[in-house]
Amino acid sequence: MKYRLLGRSGLKVSTITMGTMTFGGEGKFASVGNTGVEEARRLIDLCIDAGVNLIDTADVYSDGRSEEIIGEVLGGKRPKDVLIATKARFPMGDGPNNAGLSRYHLIREAEASLKRLRTDVIDLYQVHQWDGLTPLEETLEALDTLVRQGKVRYLGCSNYSAWHLMKALGVSEREHRQRFVSQQIHYTLEAREAEYELLPISIDQGLGVLVWSPLAGGLLSGKHRRDAKAPEGTRQLAGWTEPPVRDEERLWRIVDVLVSIAEARGVSGAQVALAWLLERPAVTSLVIGGRTEAQFKDNLAAADLTLTAEERLRLDEVSAPPVLYPYWHQLRTASDRLGAADMPLLGPHLAK
Repeated sequence: MKYRLLGRSGLKVSTITMGTMTFGGEGKFASVGNTGVEEARRLIDLCIDAGVNLIDTADVYSDGRSEEIIGEVLGGKRPKDVLIATKARFPMGDGPNNAGLSRYHLIREAEASLKRLRTDVIDLYQVHQWDGLTPLEETLEALDTLVRQGKVRYLGCSNYSAWHLMKALGVSEREHRQRFVSQQIHYTLEAREAEYELLPISIDQGLGVLVWSPLAGGLLSGKHRRDAKAPEGTRQLAGWTEPPVRDEERLWRIVDVLVSIAEARGVSGAQVALAWLLERPAVTSLVIGGRTEAQFKDNLAAADLTLTAEERLRLDEVSAPPVLYPYWHQLRTASDRLGAADMPLLGPHLAK
């Protein structure tokens, strides 16, 4: 297992993070998985033994049950090098203040997460989504308070757009608040939108990048093939609709190349898709989940897989996002003065 600094912080995290959205199986999350305590114990031990040092969850996963299961497994005997990340923002009740990023909701939910996780501190506390009604000053003051109280060590955001993130960083600097050290985003061979703004911001502003659903909900596992029925037990058959697929033909072109490389290397399609991501600019760690021990073992093996330049080029070309405005104009007229943050999107085109 390799370890990378999380943004500009001094915290090192494993390139594979254990995702726990499958823990609990309550409410809408039943379609994702229903891992109970004993199976979770085996999977957590498996990941820790492989060198994983970050476990990611959220208060909303199975209405807090995911956090409770982690607490039952690790509570009181968590290995000192194992980090826990969780999130808040989504509804945790029916009341008018039971959602969002207000001071009221954030502090209350952080304290509730601490109890469920049976820990004194959350290593990485992430706001799970944007809240356009609560002033950023209020949100960032509440997060800053949690850090200063010793309840939270580092801060991150998830699913922010570019202007949301830059505004938050600006407010943190102006108000002398703790700033986000990372963002958790969706980024895959099939969905490379992050290359327009989110990866450039991460490079420019020194943010770590955690990638959620790096196999596109299993679509890039190599088990889904063109004109074939989806395998039993997959999220698609269970009705889970994230992430959306806007161009199915493009997806299958990507899968065709992915499977071709995987078969030639004697590894799974999932390992190839994950290895490609781990070599992308600014990416710190991939949040992998799974229903079974076999899935986790297979995904963990991606940490040691290195693709050749020719393999990366084939995957880059089949999955390349369109160069939208203003990027095509920058490519034509500003290519003499582009910086490192411009390269995730424009670099391959300059090479041509």
